[in-house]
Amino acid sequence: MKLLKLGLAVFCFATANTFTYAQETNEAKAKSIIEKGIDAMGGKELFSNIKTLYTKSATITDGRNVYFITKEMAPNLGSFEIEYEGRTVYRSWFDGSTGFEMVNGQKKLADQEEFKDKPGRKYIMNELAYLDPSLYKVEFVDTDKAENLHKIKATATDGSVINLFYDTKDFLLKKEIKENPVKNSFSTILCEKYKKFKDLVHCSKTVLRSEDGDQILNLVDLSYNKNIDKKDFK
Repeated sequence: MKLLKLGLAVFCFATANTFTYAQETNEAKAKSIIEKGIDAMGGKELFSNIKTLYTKSATITDGRNVYFITKEMAPNLGSFEIEYEGRTVYRSWFDGSTGFEMVNGQKKLADQEEFKDKPGRKYIMNELAYLDPSLYKVEFVDTDKAENLHKIKATATDGSVINLFYDTKDFLLKKEIKENPVKNSFSTILCEKYKKFKDLVHCSKTVLRSEDGDQILNLVDLSYNKNIDKKDFK
């Protein structure tokens, strides 16, 4: 009986160690792929030095040209604007602690649920956040050889999940699937093209998948570390 108990104990210990090793291996592989993606986009030093980011994307809504404008400042300030015919028709922003929106020219408190991920942000570039264990746990899932994509699961500290799909050749991020367990839903973002802006390689054609149909965003302008200050988030 003692021999049986000893054998079971050794088996359980070996199984636990194998499982732990597999977890560590999957995490290390996931981080290696993410780091290669960062290198393909300009490198970790560049990413770490980006303190502000401005983007302007064009899309078509109801047959009309509309622009989406984002502004970000480290660690967690951000704003989003919709521009139509040269006018800002909608604006929302996060000032570091609270989210607001402009409605009919009046500043109002926004639904804070829309900004729940903002307080804990540390970086402008999401890839750096995925490598930070205080923000995300990442694990390699598998490689889709037919699509040539590595799949990585990134789980945030609040339990939300983002599935990241990196190209097996150039290691650029080609797809994101965000899961919302509370609403039992998910959203899909595709990156179909990349373009270089100074030293930064960034997605220049994004497709937002939805039940109502795809929306295509073409990046027309991007700049970093200039022309943004704290007054843009007030």
